[in-house]
Amino acid sequence: MRKIFRNIHLWLSIPFGVLITLICFSGAALVFEKEVMELCHRDLYFVKKVEAAPLPMDQLMTKVAATLPDSISVTGVNISSDPERAYQVTLSKPRRASMYVDQYTGEVTGKYERAPFFNVMFRMHRWMLDSMKPDGGIFWGKIIVGTSTLMFVFVLISGVVIWWPRTRRALKNSLKIAASKGWRRFWYDLHVAGGMYTLVFLLAMSLTGLTWSFQWYRTGFYKVFGVEIQPGTGHGNTAANATSQSGRQDGKPEGREGRPEGRGGHRYSPYAKWEQVYEQLAQSNPGYKQITVSDGSASVTNNHFGNTRGADRYKFNPRSGEITETTLYKDLENTGKIRGWIYSIHVGSWGGMLTRILAFIAALIGASLPLTGYYLWIRKKMKRKPVC
Repeated sequence: MRKIFRNIHLWLSIPFGVLITLICFSGAALVFEKEVMELCHRDLYFVKKVEAAPLPMDQLMTKVAATLPDSISVTGVNISSDPERAYQVTLSKPRRASMYVDQYTGEVTGKYERAPFFNVMFRMHRWMLDSMKPDGGIFWGKIIVGTSTLMFVFVLISGVVIWWPRTRRALKNSLKIAASKGWRRFWYDLHVAGGMYTLVFLLAMSLTGLTWSFQWYRTGFYKVFGVEIQPGTGHGNTAANATSQSGRQDGKPEGREGRPEGRGGHRYSPYAKWEQVYEQLAQSNPGYKQITVSDGSASVTNNHFGNTRGADRYKFNPRSGEITETTLYKDLENTGKIRGWIYSIHVGSWGGMLTRILAFIAALIGASLPLTGYYLWIRKKMKRKPVC
Protein backbone atom coordinates (compact mmCIF):
# COMPACT_ATOMS: atom_id res chain seq x y z
CA MET A 1 0.00 0.00 0.00
CA ARG A 2 2.78 2.44 0.88
CA LYS A 3 4.46 1.72 -2.44
CA ILE A 4 1.31 2.78 -4.31
CA PHE A 5 1.07 6.03 -2.36
CA ARG A 6 4.81 6.60 -2.81
CA ASN A 7 4.36 6.44 -6.58
CA ILE A 8 1.34 8.78 -6.40
CA HIS A 9 3.35 11.21 -4.28
CA LEU A 10 6.32 11.14 -6.63
CA TRP A 11 4.60 11.31 -10.00
CA LEU A 12 2.25 14.09 -8.97
CA SER A 13 5.01 16.12 -7.28
CA ILE A 14 7.43 16.07 -10.21
CA PRO A 15 5.21 17.85 -12.81
CA PHE A 16 3.25 20.06 -10.39
CA GLY A 17 5.94 20.85 -7.80
CA VAL A 18 7.14 24.13 -9.28
CA LEU A 19 3.56 25.36 -9.74
CA ILE A 20 2.72 24.43 -6.14
CA THR A 21 5.76 26.39 -4.95
CA LEU A 22 4.66 29.48 -6.87
CA ILE A 23 1.09 29.24 -5.58
CA CYS A 24 2.15 28.79 -1.96
CA PHE A 25 4.82 31.51 -2.06
CA SER A 26 2.50 34.07 -3.65
CA GLY A 27 -0.19 33.18 -1.12
CA ALA A 28 2.25 33.75 1.74
CA ALA A 29 3.21 37.13 0.26
CA LEU A 30 -0.45 38.22 0.31
CA VAL A 31 -1.16 37.35 3.96
CA PHE A 32 0.21 40.63 5.32
CA GLU A 33 -0.38 42.84 2.29
CA LYS A 34 -2.52 45.27 4.27
CA GLU A 35 0.04 45.70 7.03
CA VAL A 36 2.91 46.18 4.57
CA MET A 37 0.96 48.78 2.58
CA GLU A 38 0.01 50.68 5.73
CA LEU A 39 3.61 50.65 6.91
CA CYS A 40 4.95 51.92 3.57
CA HIS A 41 2.16 54.47 2.93
CA ARG A 42 1.07 55.57 6.38
CA ASP A 43 0.17 59.05 5.14
CA LEU A 44 -2.49 57.50 2.89
CA TYR A 45 -4.24 55.31 5.46
CA PHE A 46 -3.84 57.40 8.62
CA VAL A 47 -4.59 61.02 9.51
CA LYS A 48 -1.86 63.42 10.56
CA LYS A 49 -3.58 64.52 13.75
CA VAL A 50 -6.68 63.38 15.63
CA GLU A 51 -8.97 66.31 16.38
CA ALA A 52 -11.89 66.60 18.79
CA ALA A 53 -14.47 65.66 16.17
CA PRO A 54 -14.55 64.89 12.43
CA LEU A 55 -16.02 67.31 9.91
CA PRO A 56 -19.67 66.79 8.92
CA MET A 57 -20.09 63.77 6.66
CA ASP A 58 -21.93 65.76 4.00
CA GLN A 59 -19.04 68.24 3.78
CA LEU A 60 -16.42 65.48 3.55
CA MET A 61 -18.21 63.52 0.83
CA THR A 62 -18.89 66.69 -1.16
CA LYS A 63 -15.18 67.56 -1.08
CA VAL A 64 -14.24 64.14 -2.38
CA ALA A 65 -16.93 64.24 -5.07
CA ALA A 66 -15.67 67.64 -6.26
CA THR A 67 -12.29 66.06 -7.12
CA LEU A 68 -13.87 63.38 -9.32
CA PRO A 69 -14.80 63.46 -13.03
CA ASP A 70 -18.49 63.84 -13.86
CA SER A 71 -18.71 60.15 -14.78
CA ILE A 72 -17.60 58.96 -11.32
CA SER A 73 -19.57 59.38 -8.10
CA VAL A 74 -19.16 58.58 -4.42
CA THR A 75 -21.02 55.37 -3.51
CA GLY A 76 -20.15 54.90 0.14
CA VAL A 77 -17.77 55.43 3.03
CA ASN A 78 -15.99 52.98 5.35
CA ILE A 79 -15.39 54.28 8.87
CA SER A 80 -13.03 52.49 11.24
CA SER A 81 -13.41 52.50 15.01
CA ASP A 82 -9.79 53.67 15.16
CA PRO A 83 -9.90 57.51 15.14
CA GLU A 84 -6.42 57.62 13.56
CA ARG A 85 -7.54 55.81 10.42
CA ALA A 86 -8.68 57.94 7.49
CA TYR A 87 -12.14 57.45 6.03
CA GLN A 88 -12.17 55.19 2.98
CA VAL A 89 -14.54 56.52 0.33
CA THR A 90 -15.73 54.03 -2.30
CA LEU A 91 -16.30 55.14 -5.90
CA SER A 92 -18.72 54.05 -8.61
CA LYS A 93 -15.94 52.98 -10.98
CA PRO A 94 -13.62 51.39 -11.77
CA ARG A 95 -14.48 48.24 -9.83
CA ARG A 96 -13.46 48.40 -6.16
CA ALA A 97 -11.99 51.88 -6.57
CA SER A 98 -11.65 54.00 -3.43
CA MET A 99 -10.02 57.13 -2.04
CA TYR A 100 -8.96 58.16 1.44
CA VAL A 101 -9.88 61.42 3.15
CA ASP A 102 -8.72 62.97 6.43
CA GLN A 103 -12.00 63.28 8.33
CA TYR A 104 -10.67 66.11 10.49
CA THR A 105 -9.36 68.41 7.75
CA GLY A 106 -11.22 67.26 4.65
CA GLU A 107 -7.93 66.66 2.82
CA VAL A 108 -8.03 63.87 0.26
CA THR A 109 -4.91 61.85 1.09
CA GLY A 110 -4.92 59.79 -2.10
CA LYS A 111 -6.41 56.97 -4.13
CA TYR A 112 -5.95 53.31 -3.27
CA GLU A 113 -3.79 51.46 -5.76
CA ARG A 114 -2.47 47.96 -5.31
CA ALA A 115 1.33 47.90 -5.29
CA PRO A 116 2.85 46.27 -8.41
CA PHE A 117 4.49 43.54 -6.30
CA PHE A 118 1.23 42.52 -4.64
CA ASN A 119 -0.62 42.78 -7.94
CA VAL A 120 1.83 40.27 -9.46
CA MET A 121 1.55 38.02 -6.41
CA PHE A 122 -2.27 38.10 -6.58
CA ARG A 123 -2.33 37.27 -10.30
CA MET A 124 0.24 34.55 -9.70
CA HIS A 125 -1.76 33.05 -6.86
CA ARG A 126 -5.10 33.12 -8.67
CA TRP A 127 -4.29 32.73 -12.36
CA MET A 128 -0.54 32.02 -12.76
CA LEU A 129 -0.22 35.53 -14.30
CA ASP A 130 -2.82 34.72 -16.97
CA SER A 131 -5.66 37.13 -17.78
CA MET A 132 -9.34 36.48 -18.33
CA LYS A 133 -10.19 36.32 -22.02
CA PRO A 134 -12.54 39.13 -23.21
CA ASP A 135 -14.13 36.77 -25.73
CA GLY A 136 -14.92 34.17 -23.08
CA GLY A 137 -12.12 31.81 -24.16
CA ILE A 138 -10.56 29.17 -21.93
CA PHE A 139 -9.03 30.71 -18.82
CA TRP A 140 -5.91 28.54 -18.74
CA GLY A 141 -4.28 30.23 -15.76
CA LYS A 142 -7.30 29.55 -13.56
CA ILE A 143 -7.40 25.91 -14.70
CA ILE A 144 -3.67 25.45 -14.08
CA VAL A 145 -3.88 26.87 -10.55
CA GLY A 146 -6.97 24.81 -9.76
CA THR A 147 -5.49 21.59 -11.11
CA SER A 148 -2.19 22.15 -9.29
CA THR A 149 -4.03 22.83 -6.03
CA LEU A 150 -6.10 19.67 -6.44
CA MET A 151 -2.94 17.65 -7.07
CA PHE A 152 -1.38 19.25 -3.97
CA VAL A 153 -4.20 17.78 -1.89
CA PHE A 154 -3.34 14.28 -3.14
CA VAL A 155 0.37 14.93 -2.61
CA LEU A 156 -0.23 15.96 1.01
CA ILE A 157 -2.45 12.97 1.78
CA SER A 158 -0.08 10.50 0.12
CA GLY A 159 2.84 12.07 1.99
CA VAL A 160 1.14 11.41 5.31
CA VAL A 161 0.55 7.76 4.38
CA ILE A 162 4.19 7.33 3.33
CA TRP A 163 5.89 8.95 6.30
CA TRP A 164 3.44 8.38 9.13
CA PRO A 165 5.47 6.44 11.71
CA ARG A 166 4.25 3.17 13.17
CA THR A 167 5.32 3.85 16.77
CA ARG A 168 5.02 6.81 19.11
CA ARG A 169 8.80 7.01 19.44
CA ALA A 170 9.22 7.11 15.67
CA LEU A 171 6.58 9.84 15.47
CA LYS A 172 8.52 11.91 17.99
CA ASN A 173 11.72 11.52 15.99
CA SER A 174 10.00 12.33 12.69
CA LEU A 175 8.86 15.69 14.04
CA LYS A 176 12.44 16.80 14.76
CA ILE A 177 14.59 18.81 12.34
CA ALA A 178 18.28 18.05 12.76
CA ALA A 179 20.59 20.89 11.72
CA SER A 180 23.87 19.25 12.68
CA LYS A 181 23.76 15.97 10.74
CA GLY A 182 24.49 17.19 7.24
CA TRP A 183 22.53 18.95 4.53
CA ARG A 184 20.80 15.86 3.22
CA ARG A 185 19.41 15.00 6.66
CA PHE A 186 18.38 18.63 7.18
CA TRP A 187 16.44 18.79 3.89
CA TYR A 188 14.87 15.40 4.60
CA ASP A 189 13.73 16.47 8.06
CA LEU A 190 12.44 19.78 6.70
CA HIS A 191 10.46 17.92 4.05
CA VAL A 192 8.95 15.35 6.40
CA ALA A 193 8.54 17.33 9.63
CA GLY A 194 7.56 20.51 7.76
CA GLY A 195 4.81 18.64 5.94
CA MET A 196 3.54 17.11 9.19
CA TYR A 197 3.46 20.40 11.08
CA THR A 198 1.66 22.31 8.33
CA LEU A 199 -0.61 19.53 7.06
CA VAL A 200 -3.86 20.82 8.56
CA PHE A 201 -3.30 24.42 7.43
CA LEU A 202 -2.20 23.43 3.93
CA LEU A 203 -5.17 21.12 3.46
CA ALA A 204 -7.58 23.77 4.75
CA MET A 205 -6.15 26.43 2.44
CA SER A 206 -6.12 24.07 -0.55
CA LEU A 207 -9.64 22.72 -0.08
CA THR A 208 -11.11 26.21 0.35
CA GLY A 209 -9.00 27.67 -2.47
CA LEU A 210 -10.44 25.16 -4.94
CA THR A 211 -13.85 26.83 -4.62
CA TRP A 212 -12.48 29.73 -6.68
CA SER A 213 -11.24 27.45 -9.46
CA PHE A 214 -13.96 24.95 -10.33
CA GLN A 215 -17.73 25.39 -10.44
CA TRP A 216 -18.34 21.65 -9.92
CA TYR A 217 -16.14 21.66 -6.81
CA ARG A 218 -17.77 24.81 -5.42
CA THR A 219 -21.23 23.33 -5.88
CA GLY A 220 -20.24 20.09 -4.13
CA PHE A 221 -18.33 21.92 -1.37
CA TYR A 222 -21.32 24.12 -0.57
CA LYS A 223 -23.69 21.14 -0.67
CA VAL A 224 -21.66 19.45 2.06
CA PHE A 225 -22.65 22.37 4.30
CA GLY A 226 -26.27 22.28 3.17
CA VAL A 227 -26.02 25.22 0.79
CA GLU A 228 -27.46 25.10 -2.72
CA ILE A 229 -26.06 27.57 -5.28
CA GLN A 230 -27.04 28.35 -8.84
CA PRO A 231 -24.59 27.40 -11.63
CA GLY A 232 -22.29 30.29 -12.45
CA THR A 233 -22.60 31.87 -9.03
CA GLY A 234 -19.24 33.07 -7.71
CA HIS A 235 -18.05 34.16 -4.28
CA GLY A 236 -18.70 37.81 -4.80
CA ASN A 237 -22.05 37.85 -6.59
CA THR A 238 -24.18 39.13 -3.77
CA ALA A 239 -26.91 41.73 -3.93
CA ALA A 240 -24.97 44.01 -1.62
CA ASN A 241 -21.94 43.97 -3.91
CA ALA A 242 -24.07 44.61 -6.96
CA THR A 243 -25.62 47.63 -5.32
CA SER A 244 -22.34 49.09 -4.10
CA GLN A 245 -20.65 48.70 -7.48
CA SER A 246 -23.43 49.98 -9.72
CA GLY A 247 -24.19 53.17 -7.86
CA ARG A 248 -27.81 54.34 -7.66
CA GLN A 249 -30.49 51.76 -8.40
CA ASP A 250 -33.60 53.91 -8.39
CA GLY A 251 -33.22 55.20 -11.93
CA LYS A 252 -33.01 58.89 -10.95
CA PRO A 253 -30.56 60.96 -12.99
CA GLU A 254 -27.52 62.24 -11.17
CA GLY A 255 -26.21 65.76 -11.35
CA ARG A 256 -22.69 67.08 -10.65
CA GLU A 257 -20.91 65.50 -7.69
CA GLY A 258 -23.34 62.60 -7.68
CA ARG A 259 -26.30 64.66 -6.46
CA PRO A 260 -29.61 63.19 -7.71
CA GLU A 261 -32.23 65.47 -9.16
CA GLY A 262 -35.27 65.98 -6.96
CA ARG A 263 -38.66 67.41 -7.88
CA GLY A 264 -38.56 70.52 -9.99
CA GLY A 265 -34.83 70.05 -10.63
CA HIS A 266 -34.00 70.71 -6.97
CA ARG A 267 -30.86 68.84 -5.93
CA TYR A 268 -30.46 67.25 -2.54
CA SER A 269 -27.34 65.74 -1.07
CA PRO A 270 -27.38 61.92 -0.90
CA TYR A 271 -24.86 62.20 1.95
CA ALA A 272 -27.05 64.35 4.20
CA LYS A 273 -28.27 61.46 6.38
CA TRP A 274 -25.13 59.32 6.30
CA GLU A 275 -23.76 60.83 9.50
CA GLN A 276 -27.07 60.32 11.29
CA VAL A 277 -27.11 56.66 10.30
CA TYR A 278 -23.45 56.19 11.24
CA GLU A 279 -23.92 57.73 14.69
CA GLN A 280 -26.99 55.61 15.34
CA LEU A 281 -25.20 52.39 14.37
CA ALA A 282 -22.03 53.31 16.28
CA GLN A 283 -24.06 53.96 19.41
CA SER A 284 -25.89 50.63 19.18
CA ASN A 285 -22.68 48.70 18.33
CA PRO A 286 -20.00 50.02 20.74
CA GLY A 287 -17.53 47.26 19.89
CA TYR A 288 -17.68 47.68 16.11
CA LYS A 289 -14.64 47.30 13.88
CA GLN A 290 -15.93 49.16 10.83
CA ILE A 291 -19.17 50.80 9.72
CA THR A 292 -19.97 51.22 6.04
CA VAL A 293 -22.64 53.67 4.89
CA SER A 294 -23.92 54.18 1.35
CA ASP A 295 -27.06 55.61 -0.22
CA GLY A 296 -29.85 53.64 1.43
CA SER A 297 -27.81 50.85 3.02
CA ALA A 298 -25.25 50.32 5.75
CA SER A 299 -23.32 47.50 7.42
CA VAL A 300 -21.51 46.96 10.70
CA THR A 301 -18.49 44.66 11.04
CA ASN A 302 -17.63 43.68 14.59
CA ASN A 303 -14.38 42.50 16.16
CA HIS A 304 -14.82 38.76 16.48
CA PHE A 305 -13.12 35.53 15.48
CA GLY A 306 -14.48 33.25 12.79
CA ASN A 307 -16.00 34.76 9.66
CA THR A 308 -14.16 38.07 9.41
CA ARG A 309 -16.43 39.12 6.54
CA GLY A 310 -19.58 38.65 8.56
CA ALA A 311 -21.57 41.85 9.06
CA ASP A 312 -24.95 43.12 10.25
CA ARG A 313 -26.74 44.86 7.37
CA TYR A 314 -29.25 47.68 7.40
CA LYS A 315 -31.43 49.64 5.00
CA PHE A 316 -32.50 53.22 5.63
CA ASN A 317 -34.54 55.99 4.06
CA PRO A 318 -31.99 58.28 2.31
CA ARG A 319 -34.14 61.37 2.91
CA SER A 320 -35.04 60.85 6.58
CA GLY A 321 -32.20 58.60 7.77
CA GLU A 322 -34.71 56.22 9.37
CA ILE A 323 -33.52 52.61 9.45
CA THR A 324 -36.21 50.55 7.76
CA GLU A 325 -34.73 47.04 7.72
CA THR A 326 -32.23 45.14 9.85
CA THR A 327 -30.53 41.84 8.95
CA LEU A 328 -28.26 40.54 11.68
CA TYR A 329 -25.43 38.19 10.74
CA LYS A 330 -26.34 35.71 13.48
CA ASP A 331 -29.80 35.28 11.94
CA LEU A 332 -28.54 34.52 8.42
CA GLU A 333 -28.84 31.06 6.90
CA ASN A 334 -25.72 29.15 5.85
CA THR A 335 -26.03 30.61 2.34
CA GLY A 336 -25.18 34.05 3.68
CA LYS A 337 -22.29 32.85 5.84
CA ILE A 338 -20.32 30.23 3.94
CA ARG A 339 -18.55 32.58 1.49
CA GLY A 340 -17.10 34.62 4.31
CA TRP A 341 -16.07 31.48 6.20
CA ILE A 342 -14.30 30.07 3.13
CA TYR A 343 -12.34 33.29 2.67
CA SER A 344 -11.45 33.58 6.37
CA ILE A 345 -10.16 30.00 6.54
CA HIS A 346 -8.29 30.33 3.25
CA VAL A 347 -6.33 33.42 4.34
CA GLY A 348 -6.02 32.32 7.98
CA SER A 349 -7.85 35.32 9.45
CA TRP A 350 -10.48 33.29 11.33
CA GLY A 351 -8.44 33.23 14.55
CA GLY A 352 -6.97 36.72 14.46
CA MET A 353 -3.28 37.57 14.17
CA LEU A 354 -2.12 34.21 15.56
CA THR A 355 -3.75 32.13 12.81
CA ARG A 356 -2.60 34.61 10.17
CA ILE A 357 1.00 34.14 11.30
CA LEU A 358 0.54 30.37 11.28
CA ALA A 359 -1.00 30.53 7.80
CA PHE A 360 1.95 32.62 6.60
CA ILE A 361 4.48 30.12 7.98
CA ALA A 362 2.49 27.17 6.61
CA ALA A 363 2.37 28.72 3.13
CA LEU A 364 6.13 29.33 3.16
CA ILE A 365 6.83 25.76 4.25
CA GLY A 366 4.34 24.58 1.63
CA ALA A 367 6.38 26.45 -0.98
CA SER A 368 9.54 24.70 0.24
CA LEU A 369 8.12 21.15 0.19
CA PRO A 370 8.42 20.63 -3.61
CA LEU A 371 11.94 22.11 -3.58
CA THR A 372 13.17 19.85 -0.79
CA GLY A 373 11.41 16.96 -2.49
CA TYR A 374 13.20 17.68 -5.77
CA TYR A 375 16.51 17.80 -3.91
CA LEU A 376 15.95 14.44 -2.23
CA TRP A 377 14.73 12.83 -5.45
CA ILE A 378 17.70 14.08 -7.51
CA ARG A 379 20.17 12.98 -4.82
CA LYS A 380 18.59 9.54 -4.81
CA LYS A 381 18.73 9.28 -8.62
CA MET A 382 22.38 10.37 -8.66
CA LYS A 383 23.27 7.85 -5.96
CA ARG A 384 21.79 5.03 -8.04
CA LYS A 385 23.52 6.11 -11.22
CA PRO A 386 26.17 3.51 -12.11
CA VAL A 387 29.79 4.60 -12.17
CA CYS A 388 31.47 4.11 -15.59
